[in-house]
Amino acid sequence: MQYRQFGKLDWKCSVLGFGAMRLPQLGNEMISPINEPEAIRMIRYAIDHGVNYVDTAAIYNMGGSEKVVGQALRDGYRQKVKLATKLTAFMLKSSSEFDKFFNDQLERLQTDKIDFYLLHGIDRDFWKMFKEWKAIQFIEKKMAAGQIKNIGFSFHDEYKLFKEIIDSYDNWTFCQIQYNYMDVNRQAGRRGVEYAASKGLAIVVMEPIRGGLLANKPPAEVAQIWKGTDRKWSLAEWALRWVWNQPEISLALSGMSTMKQVEENLAIADRSAVGQLDSKDLALLNEVRKVYEKITPVPCSNCRYCMPCENGVSIPFILGLYNDLEVFKSREAYLRYKMFFEEGHGADKCQDCGKCEQACPQKIDIPACLKKAHEALNRGAGLPAR
Repeated sequence: MQYRQFGKLDWKCSVLGFGAMRLPQLGNEMISPINEPEAIRMIRYAIDHGVNYVDTAAIYNMGGSEKVVGQALRDGYRQKVKLATKLTAFMLKSSSEFDKFFNDQLERLQTDKIDFYLLHGIDRDFWKMFKEWKAIQFIEKKMAAGQIKNIGFSFHDEYKLFKEIIDSYDNWTFCQIQYNYMDVNRQAGRRGVEYAASKGLAIVVMEPIRGGLLANKPPAEVAQIWKGTDRKWSLAEWALRWVWNQPEISLALSGMSTMKQVEENLAIADRSAVGQLDSKDLALLNEVRKVYEKITPVPCSNCRYCMPCENGVSIPFILGLYNDLEVFKSREAYLRYKMFFEEGHGADKCQDCGKCEQACPQKIDIPACLKKAHEALNRGAGLPAR
């Protein structure tokens, strides 16, 4: 296993972290019970082979992930890793629930401290909520009590907000961002990587393979481009190597669902390094990204000029799920859309007011696209028609 400096800390992390969001399940439902013996075996195997960072959250399998991670880290494994989990705003009604939420996490994880605690999935709305609820102050109290060692945040919004969050607080240790060769110019993007690194933050990458989508069988147009290389790498290896090629990245989390994926990712981590991709490799990946963007049905750039929607529709996220479904055949898009729908932020809330279309720099017919998105995503999520 290779290791890199974790920001300003006097500690080196494994370049591969174990993301516990997609642990093996019993059954084929979108949310099925975790196959606990296999998940424990996978986590311990990864640790035995050098992984020293495990990431989970209360929302993953509705607490099931934290519970299994806690079991996996018994028998001396807790001392071998740094443990990360998160404070999730949309699971709470007010800041009065912080203490119970955190104590429940400690109980599930069978530990008395969290090494890395994150404000979870920040967008503009959640950032406003966390500020109003004084979430950072809550975490600082837990840090003073020795129950939390380091504070960070995970992020899903535009670069401008990313920079604002970093600049708002001097004691961030790290940030966690969605970053892969498809998302160079989306969300925090490459600019965010450079800015966070300039401030001394460790950068943890989530979705380096875009939830596994970049490892799926590609459309014919993309498959043709891959024929132009002599590299004998899998599609997953291309994606991981692209992330690890960049010196600013501390580690990449992989949500591994099978032992085969664990073994393959460990092997890729061993042979990857900064600067291994040459100009031809990078040009090929740029071409792959351009073709994917060309065949994407809705040219949404996630600029969020359409937000907030006065009817509560999570417009850019829904359009992103629709694109993932149509281009990558993402089954997970159904699950994520069902969550938006049940929280009252689905496309069914659209009133065709047209304000989003007026605000959109690309002049996308957003109401029409939302209708198509709901119809397509409904096929797998079993939701009412709009």
